[in-house]
Amino acid sequence: MTEQNPELIAGRYQLLERIGQGGMGRVWRGVDQQLFGREVAVKEILFPPGLDDRDRATLVGRFTGEARAAVTLSHPGIITIHDVVEHHGAPVIVMEFIRGQSLAGAIREEGRLPVQRVAEIGSAMLDALAEAHHARIIHRDIKPDNVLLTKDRVVLTDFGIAHLADATTRLSHSGIVIGTPQYMSPEQLEGKRPTPANDLWALGATLYHAVEGRPPFEAEGLHALAVAVFTRPHRPPVHAGPLAPVLDALLTKDPAQRVGAAEAAELLASALESFPSRTGSAAAATKPGPVRDVSAEATPTPTAREAEPSPVSPVPTPTARDHASTAREAEPPGAEPEPPVREDAPRAEEAVAGAGRDPVPGRAGSTPTLVPPTEALVALGGAGGKGHGDEASALRRVLTRRSVVLGTALATLAVGSALTWTLAGDDSHRRGASGNGPAASPVTVVIGVDAPLSGGLSSWGVGIKNSADLAARNANRTAHVPGVTFEIKALDDEASPAKGRPNASRFVADTAVLGVVGPLNSGVAQTMVEPLGQANLVTVSPGNTNPALTLGPDWDKGTNSRPYKAYFRTVATDVDQGPFAARYLHDEAGKSKLYVIDDNSAYGTGLTSGFSTEFRKLGGSVVGSDRVDPAASDFSGLVAKVRASGADAVYFGGYHTTAAPLSRQLKQAGVNLPLMGGDGIFDQQFVATNARAEGDLATNIGVPAEDLPAGATFIEQYRKAGYPEPAGSYGPYAYDAAWAVIEGVKAVVAANGGTLPADARTKMPQAVAELSFDGVTGPVAFDDFGDTVNRRLTVYAVKGGGWTAVKSGSRTP
Repeated sequence: MTEQNPELIAGRYQLLERIGQGGMGRVWRGVDQQLFGREVAVKEILFPPGLDDRDRATLVGRFTGEARAAVTLSHPGIITIHDVVEHHGAPVIVMEFIRGQSLAGAIREEGRLPVQRVAEIGSAMLDALAEAHHARIIHRDIKPDNVLLTKDRVVLTDFGIAHLADATTRLSHSGIVIGTPQYMSPEQLEGKRPTPANDLWALGATLYHAVEGRPPFEAEGLHALAVAVFTRPHRPPVHAGPLAPVLDALLTKDPAQRVGAAEAAELLASALESFPSRTGSAAAATKPGPVRDVSAEATPTPTAREAEPSPVSPVPTPTARDHASTAREAEPPGAEPEPPVREDAPRAEEAVAGAGRDPVPGRAGSTPTLVPPTEALVALGGAGGKGHGDEASALRRVLTRRSVVLGTALATLAVGSALTWTLAGDDSHRRGASGNGPAASPVTVVIGVDAPLSGGLSSWGVGIKNSADLAARNANRTAHVPGVTFEIKALDDEASPAKGRPNASRFVADTAVLGVVGPLNSGVAQTMVEPLGQANLVTVSPGNTNPALTLGPDWDKGTNSRPYKAYFRTVATDVDQGPFAARYLHDEAGKSKLYVIDDNSAYGTGLTSGFSTEFRKLGGSVVGSDRVDPAASDFSGLVAKVRASGADAVYFGGYHTTAAPLSRQLKQAGVNLPLMGGDGIFDQQFVATNARAEGDLATNIGVPAEDLPAGATFIEQYRKAGYPEPAGSYGPYAYDAAWAVIEGVKAVVAANGGTLPADARTKMPQAVAELSFDGVTGPVAFDDFGDTVNRRLTVYAVKGGGWTAVKSGSRTP
C-alpha cells in the first residue's frame, strides 16, 4: 500500500501522503471521500517478522476485533477511531486526523520539558488511560511517539494495537512481545498477560523521558536493556522536582506494588498544586479530573498478591551495632492505666505482617542512632487498637534510595529497638518558657504518626509508631502536660508517595491532631509537606534526609530557603555526609589524592559536591572526576583513568548497585584503593555482590547505640517493655520527634495560662522551633530551617564480610 496507489481503502479512503512509520505500522494522511473529503489518519498494521500463517490469521482477527472495541471509547484524550477494515490481508485503522506534534517530537526539539508541562501531560494521559481501562482495553504501547500534543488536547493514539485485558489466544504463548522495550514493564517484557499496570509503568517511563530528556533505562541491545529493567533501579530523576514521587511510584518493578491509577492521579494533582496556577487552553485541556482505579475491574484474575502470600525477606543478621532505646524495669505501684491507641491506629501485630525487607536500591538495613543517658525509664505495654482495612492495601511500591533512608541491620534485637525516656522536667526544656501555670482543663491531644506499617519497610515503620506511642504513654503517666492526655493516630503510608497526601488530609481534618511524627521516607514527605504546612500542622520526621525539604529546591546551588515553616526533623541530612567523609579520609585515613565519581543523580552529585569542597579545604587534591551511567556494567575505561591519576582513594556518589561492580573492577585490575560512598552504598548487598569489598567505606546517619552510655540499658529495658516487635533503628529518633510535639503542646498550654487555646495548631510551629531539651538521641533543638542541631554520623568499613563502625562524630569537627 503506497501513497501513489490510487486504489481506495475500503472503497472510500484515499491516501495523500505518508506521515509516519514505526515498528507496528505505517500511517498516512488521507481523506474520506464519502464524508465530503474529511481528513483522516490511516494506519496499516505491520506484523512482526517470522509469523506463520496461523499466527498471522490470529493477529488479524485479534487486532481487528480489539480496534473495533476501541471504537467505543469516547474521550478527548483518546484518538477517535472511525473505522476498522482489512486491506490485502492486513488490518487498517482509520482515525481522526490530528494536527499537532508528538511528545517524542517535542522532546527531540526541546530536550527535557518543563516539570509543570510534563505533569499536566501526565494528568491528561492518566485520565485517558483510566477511561480505556474501564472499557477493559489495555494500550500496551504507551510511549512518547504515541502521545500527540495539540493546542488544547493531549491525545493518546495507537489503541488499534491494544489488547483487551481478558484476551487470551495461542499467540500469547508464542514469545512475541508487542511494545517498545524502553517503555515496557518487567512483566510485559516477560510476555505475561497484560494488565492496566503495564500501561502505568509505560506512563511513568514516558513522563520520565519527557522531564529528564532520556528514558529511565538505556542499554546496548534488547537483552541488556531487559536485564537492566529486571534487575536495576531506574536512574534517580534529577530534574523532576515534585514529579519525582510520581515517577518512582509508577516505575515500581512489582506490578502488585505499583501505584494504581487513582493514587497516581493524587500524586500528579499534588505535583501540579506545587506550581503557580496557569491559565489558557493548554492548562485547561490537561487539568486532571477524577480518576477511577479500575485495575481490579480490568483484571478479572487475582493479582499475584491476592493469589498468594507476599514473599517476606529474611530479617537482617544481627550485629553488634544495636540501635536502642530504654524502658524502666517496671511500672511503679499505682501507675495509671495506659490510655488506648486510637481506633484507626493499626495493631502492631497486624501491621508487621509481611514485614520482611524488600530489596531497595542503596539502602542499609537500619540507621544508626544516638541514645543519651536517661532521667527515668518507663516500661509500657504493646500497642493496642485496630487498623482500618482501607489503610492497609498491599498494592504499593518499594522506593528507590533517595525516597527512603534505611541503615544497617543492627543489633541484638535484629533491627533495633525504641527508647522510653521520661524526660521529666519543667519549661526549662523550652527556651524562654514560663512555668507550668494552673492545671489545664482535661483535653485530648492527638499525635499523628505516618509510617509504613505494612509492606517491606514495616519493620521500621511499626517501630516508629511504637516509639511515638511510648512517648505519649510516658507523658500521660507522668502528667507531663497537666490536663492533657495524649493519644496516637497511626496511618499506614506503605512507603508509597501515593499514600502521603491522603494521609495528610486525614490528619488535617482531625482537629485534635496537633502534630505528626513521620514520614520515614522523603518520597512520601514530598507529597505531605504542602497540605500539612498549609494547615500549620507541625511535622517532625525521624527518618528522611532529602535536604530540599528543609533547605528549599536550590540548596545544592548554595541558596537556602525554608519552604515549610511547620516541618522539622530529628536526623542529619545528605548535606552532612560528604564533608564528614572528606574529613575522615583526609584526617583519619591519611588520604591526600582522591578520584571523585558520581552517577549524575541529585543524591550522587550532592554528595560529591560537598565532599570535594571540604576535601580541598583540608588541603587534599581531587586528581580526577568522572560521571557514570548507573545502568552501565563495564567500567574498564574509568578504571584506567583512576589508575593513571595516582589517586590513593576513590569517593563515589551514588548507590550500591553501581558502586559494587565499580569497586570490584577496580580491584580486579590491580587498583587496590578503598572506595568510599554515602549511605547509598551502605547496604549488605554491596558486600554480597562484591567479593572485593573488603576495606571499602561508607557513611551513615547516626551513631551505634553501644557507643552511648545508656545503650545496653536501653536495649534491655525496651525488651522488658512488652512491645511485640523491635522499634528499629529509627525508634530513638521517632521518640524524640513525638516528644518534641509533646513539649510544643506544653509550651502552648503554658503560654495560655494552663489551658489549650483554640488556635493551638497555629501556635505549634513556633513553639517547636524554640524547643531545646535532652532527648534520646542527645540534645534536641532545631536550626532556622527546621533541621536538627545534633547531626551525628558514623563511618563504616567492610571487615570480614560485613559493615563495622570505625568512627562516629558530628557534622562539624
